[in-house]
Parts: sequence; structure tokens; C-alpha cells
Amino acid sequence: ERAKGGFGLIITGANQVTTKYEAKACNILDTAKSFEQLNFLARRVHNFGAKLCIQITPGLGRMQFTTADVRPYAASEVDSFWFPDLTCKELSKDDIKYLVEKMAEGAAKVKAAEADAVELHGYGGYLMDQFQSELWNKRTDEYGGSLENRMRFSVECIKAIREAVGPDFPILFKYTPVHGVPGGREIEEGIAMSKILEEAGVDALHIDTGCYEAWYKAINTVYQAPRTQIDVAAEIKKNVNIPVLSQGKMNNPADAEAALQDGKADMIGLGHMAIADPEWVNKVRRNETYDITPCIGCNECLYAGFSGKILHCAVNPLAFAEDYYPVTPGDPNKRVLVVGGGPGGLVAAITAAERGMQVDLWEKKNELGGLLLAAGGPKFKKDVKDYVDYLVGKVYRSNINLSLMKEATPENVLAGGYDKVIVATGANPVMPPIKGIDEDFVVGANDVLTNKASYGKNVVVIGGGLVGCETACHVAERADNVTIIEMLPEILMNCDHSRNNDQALRALMEECEVNSITDANCVAFKDNTVVYQVNGEEKTIEADTVAIAAGYRSSTSLYDEISDKVDCQIIGDAVKPDKILTAVHQGFNSVRCI
Repeated sequence: ERAKGGFGLIITGANQVTTKYEAKACNILDTAKSFEQLNFLARRVHNFGAKLCIQITPGLGRMQFTTADVRPYAASEVDSFWFPDLTCKELSKDDIKYLVEKMAEGAAKVKAAEADAVELHGYGGYLMDQFQSELWNKRTDEYGGSLENRMRFSVECIKAIREAVGPDFPILFKYTPVHGVPGGREIEEGIAMSKILEEAGVDALHIDTGCYEAWYKAINTVYQAPRTQIDVAAEIKKNVNIPVLSQGKMNNPADAEAALQDGKADMIGLGHMAIADPEWVNKVRRNETYDITPCIGCNECLYAGFSGKILHCAVNPLAFAEDYYPVTPGDPNKRVLVVGGGPGGLVAAITAAERGMQVDLWEKKNELGGLLLAAGGPKFKKDVKDYVDYLVGKVYRSNINLSLMKEATPENVLAGGYDKVIVATGANPVMPPIKGIDEDFVVGANDVLTNKASYGKNVVVIGGGLVGCETACHVAERADNVTIIEMLPEILMNCDHSRNNDQALRALMEECEVNSITDANCVAFKDNTVVYQVNGEEKTIEADTVAIAAGYRSSTSLYDEISDKVDCQIIGDAVKPDKILTAVHQGFNSVRCI
């Protein structure tokens, strides 16, 4: 799909060259079946004029997904990432020699399978980077100590691969000039590494930043600003004479073009953006940038992969399922009513209209977006706001008959004589039965996030889930003191999201100096004071404003009254308050098969 969408080079994720030292964590090159699949992938990519680069890895090292009683192999006897109390086993020199040989064999298979290039997986704290970094390489032999020694394994792999593939087959090396954590690599060493890699014979450098300890710096989230890695790439480009590929939230075509025109990089990588919209390149070429589905930085794709599931995308229901969810022309005489203009309802209406059906969309408020208006309210959630704008734009460019400020009732829905009714009535914020909840200084978090409610200098947020924590960071922009009160032992305890998003939000909270009180129950609000209990002891905290972020309750009354009278389906938060992904996918699939 990405090749068809106009991308010039497709770089795969890591492919293991051996499972001798660690179990399967990604695709394995060491089988006849994988070679066959690789060749078929190359043919499919070539059919659309794109090139294919296969990334190969000697392993994950201390990043292996072991169990707590299995010591992973690594460059040195350091702590395992996933199980810090578990000490890794150090690879012997014979082990290293074996891995070098397998990397060369793997690259030879890549070339034989008719791929166009090979990339070494030397970044982000994985095994090859563990050898390269003082943070994880504590060896005292020729593979440890000085930078030259720490680079020895990588250089040996490069030279062995060059011998295996010949002088004209491109070798890329993906590496991390800056780790962004205490004790990690800084740019000076990153520059020195670039020169060693160039001298070793690589044809291009693929620049990455971060590591698992600061995963959000490597795989960016909604909380990061655009162009997160381009400045590091620019520093490397100044010091080498081979092409440099940069990445890191370059989703806006103007940002990508500026990086190239300014000479900061020679190539731009769009990983998650290509998942959200495989047609990115073609749309840019056609000057249809307004129709690019924006990546919202939720990392549901990553979260699925690390949960052992098939990858999916919150904003692209067809991602990795193109062959399973065909969208075919529908009956133009079918009349579909969508009730609710949140993400699920918008996607349902847009999909039905694209299939050629007659679509009415009713929204009881004066604007579209539903709860995404609050989710995209903070400045640091602009990615979500961009997605709302994209969906609204598609609605207005379609033949959907939109009615704002129109409340659906059983009577007017049934009177419409619709063939299908999609109930996307969403959910409403919960206001818990706490004494004083109706005080003037107590407001809903959603109203704060959408700027419908003002707030003072001392803000207390009730609820330390995702909405509560984001609300706290939002108000910290102007408030002097912000405190979260959470009844559970930790904030974000029940959040079901990717680890890098969790890291990024916690880092943002620390930057915003948000305080938190956990294991606490709110008792009352009175006289600009919050009364709460911790371990049975009553305490108070002053508050100009209290923002309630106590969750949501599904709005099902319409569905309950019409479900047995008309062909209808309930979707999104109206089923259960959940993620953007759930609403979008349910909206898409609710009309895909009508």
C-alpha cells in the first residue's frame, strides 16, 4: 500500500538473522519460508516503482522479551530492561564472531531475494547499540572501552556484509547519535560514530534519537512537537559525505520539504505517518494535503505489536487489513442516518457517503468533533485537533446532509424511514456525588480543556487518569499550583496505552510541575477548599478552581428506545467509553457491509 501510495523507499522493521541467542521477537530471515516471503514482498513493492530495503538485526540483547527467570544475552552483564533485577549474560568472542557471520548471511539473502538495499539495526539501545554505548558496554576486551573498540562489532558486521553483497549493493546503517538519557550518548560521540561508519563503507546513515529509557524520544507521541529529530540529523550531515535520512514527526509536507531545502537531510522517513495514510506522497504530489489523514501520535500501532497482536491504526481502519476489509460501492438508494458527530459518527457518515449511499448526519451541538474537541484542546494535543479538522473537512466536501443543533428523538428518527441508523451518541462526563459538587469553583475537565470554563492560579484536578493528567498539564500553562487528587495508588494506573506515551505524559507533568496526591478520597468542596481523606485522616487543600475528571458514562437512551424498531447499530463511546481507535473502527465497520 505504501509503494502504491508513492513512497520511493520502503524500509522494513527488524529481521532477525538468528535465534541462537534469543527467541523470535520479529521476522526471522533464517528460514526458507521467510526468504520466499521476502522475495514476494520485493516483487509487490517493485510493481509500483518503489525500492525495498530490509533491516537486519543480530538481536535485541537486554531488550529481549524474556521471562523473569531467563537471562538474556547482551554485550555485557548489565540489567535487563524489562526485568531490571535480572542480569544479562555477556556474549563471548566466539558468539560475536557467529553473529557477524549470520549478519553477512542475512544480507546475502536480502540481496538474493531481490531487495534493493540492506539496513543494519544499530540504534535505540538494541544489541548492536549496546555494544556501541558506554551505558551498556562494560567489556574489558577489544569490544569494550574506547569508542573504536565499542564500534568494532558494528564495523565487523559492515565489512562482512560488504564482502557478502559486493561493492554496489547499498548498505544503510540506522543509529542513535543522541540517547537523551543520563549517561547515554551525546552528539559529540554521535558525530565521531558517523565518521567511523562512513569509513567502514556504509552508503547512508539513518538517524534516530532516544532509547527505551526515553522511548518517546525515539518513537514520538502526541505530546511531542513536530520535527523532533531533524536538528540531530543536521549535525550529522555536516560531518559526513554520504546521504543522511531523518525522521521524527515530519508529518507536515511543509516541514519535510523545508528540511530537504535547508540541507538538514537528504531523505525524510515517514513511518507512522505512512501507516495513517499510505497515500501521503500521492496526495502531496496532487496538492491535496488537506486530505491527508493525520497521525495522532497515539502509538496504537506500536502498542498492538508489543502486545502480541497484529498492528492496527487508530485513524486508518484499513491499515494492515486492506485485503480483509474491502470498501465496495453500496446501494445508492440506501438511506443511512448517523446520530452523533464524534469520531465514530463522522467516520461512519464519511464511509457511507464514499460508498455512494444517501447519508444524513445529525449533531445536537453546534460543532462536530464530540469528545475529541476536549481531547484536542490542549496545545500539546494539536495532533488530535488536526484529526478533528480533517474529519470535519471531509464531511463538508462530501454529499453528507449535515444538520447541526439537531437532537435525535425516537419520534424523528423513526419518522425518517431510514434503512440503517448508526447511533454514535457518545458519552457524558461523570460528576460524582461529592458534597459541594455544584459549587461555582467546581467545573468539568472537558469544559476546561475546551476553554468553556476559566480557572484560577490554584487548580485541583479530581482524577488522575488520562483526562485528569492532561487537564493538569493544560492548566499548568497559566496556573501557579496544580495538584491531582487520585483515589488509586498511582496516577495513570488504569491507562491502556503504549509505554512511550506514558513516559512522555509523565515527563510533561514533571516539566509542568504537577503535584499528585494518591490513595485519596474527596469528601467535599467548600469555600474554595477541597476536603479529602488519606488513610482515614482528613486533609484540605485550597483551590480557586476544581476540575472534575472522573470518567464518562455512555449515552444509550436513544438506542434503547429504537433498537427493536429499526435496523440500527450502536458504536463508539455509546457502547463503552473507550479509545479513539475503537470509535473510528466501529464507525467504519458499521457501514462497510451495509
